[in-house]
Amino acid sequence: MVLKVIDATQARSGTTILVDGQACTVKSNDISKTGKHGAAKCRIEAIEIFSGKKKIVAVPGHQRFDVPLIEKKKAQVLNVSETTASIMDLESYETIDVPFLDELKDQLAPEKQVEYWDIEGKKMIMRVM
Repeated sequence: MVLKVIDATQARSGTTILVDGQACTVKSNDISKTGKHGAAKCRIEAIEIFSGKKKIVAVPGHQRFDVPLIEKKKAQVLNVSETTASIMDLESYETIDVPFLDELKDQLAPEKQVEYWDIEGKKMIMRVM
């Protein structure tokens, strides 16, 4: 679900936007000045939230970007495998298999509480509490 739509010139550092359908956090936005007959140009550097890949986008200043709704939820770990963890949502009590960040692998264990993010239907464990 899209929360709002912003222009490329409004994308500040730390803003989450959708680039090519992927949720990305803006790291920097270089805005060029307008010319005599031209429009402002933006060079946006962003990092994908789920994969960590760097994306660089050069667009006109009036280009629109979607800002996704980020739902941060708490859950309890039931089981941990190589790339995913079975968790139970603490509000709805549903159990789901969710991938996690590589740096969290050593901290995950059954019965620990975690925070997972739901962005546009994609879920991932972001931190251990």
